[in-house]
Amino acid sequence: MPRSETAPVRPGEELDEAALGAYLDGRIEGGANGLRVEQFPGGHSNLTYLIQTSRAEYVLRRAPHGPVAPKAHDMVREYGVLEAVDEVFPEAPRVVHLCEDASVIGARFFLMERRHGVILRHSVPESVASQSGFARRVSEGFVDCLVRLHRIDARRGALAALGKPEGFLERQIRGWSERWARARTGELRAMDELVEWLARRRPEPQGPVIVHNDYKLDNLMLAAADCGRVAAVLDWEMATVGDPLVDLGMALCYWAPPADTGAVRCLSRGPGWFTAQEVIERYAAGTGFDVSNAGYYHVFGVFKLAVIIQQIYYRYHVGQTRDERFREFGERARALAEAGREMAERG
Repeated sequence: MPRSETAPVRPGEELDEAALGAYLDGRIEGGANGLRVEQFPGGHSNLTYLIQTSRAEYVLRRAPHGPVAPKAHDMVREYGVLEAVDEVFPEAPRVVHLCEDASVIGARFFLMERRHGVILRHSVPESVASQSGFARRVSEGFVDCLVRLHRIDARRGALAALGKPEGFLERQIRGWSERWARARTGELRAMDELVEWLARRRPEPQGPVIVHNDYKLDNLMLAAADCGRVAAVLDWEMATVGDPLVDLGMALCYWAPPADTGAVRCLSRGPGWFTAQEVIERYAAGTGFDVSNAGYYHVFGVFKLAVIIQQIYYRYHVGQTRDERFREFGERARALAEAGREMAERG
């Protein structure tokens, strides 16, 4: 993340810098000399801050303010995931410290190393666009990084404890359906029909592999000098062990989103970028997995994204957050649900 990726902390999301500094004194390098805190403003879920000391930089992750969905925003679990994958997947940032004492800043948090690179979030910066064949190189790097993750033996050591692959897809469908039920703010027939379709058409799972569960372009940091190389994969909050095509479907949801929903800002369109079919084909060639049901998982990804956006909107709707970015999220979730139902109807 280059320096321009940070910003002053948003009102209402400040950290108690005095308490944080006192706690970190002796626990991190340079912590005794005070801290400088800025915020990474991207993302709509966990809060992420840049912590600068006189000798080092760290990234702090904590849950958002207010009540959160059960099992969501679990910093202790995300820390454990990153700790487990550290030795087998170098694209995962190294964790530094976990604080389970919520009284320090009002929530449990962890620190990880800061990595530097470029995140393609709102646009493609000139530093990337000027690199020869950048669109194809980013496309290849995007798929190949997911392939590397899914080729790791998820049955070894601490990795096996990250999830229960038996019944994984069934639990995913049930779990996201329950999240929808808790976050709904009105009737939406399209979502009810999607829940039924996903349960009825559920294929036999593959794997098991490490599933990131939110693999998308703006959760990747690209090497500044080589846009085809992934320097870091971020946001491991939902990672687990299970069916690899759940990751592929979510990636497709962002890579080739349903048109006109307003839910996804898609950069991966236009000359040179992989089509959805090219993503699927390169992934299949790299992993050897059967991708004949990729369409099902694409629909599931759209459904999950609709639920995620609705969960964020629910927090705004009931006054748990005042972030005006979330005002229109209810309509975005509705548009995604309608688009997902149309995809399902087309088979």
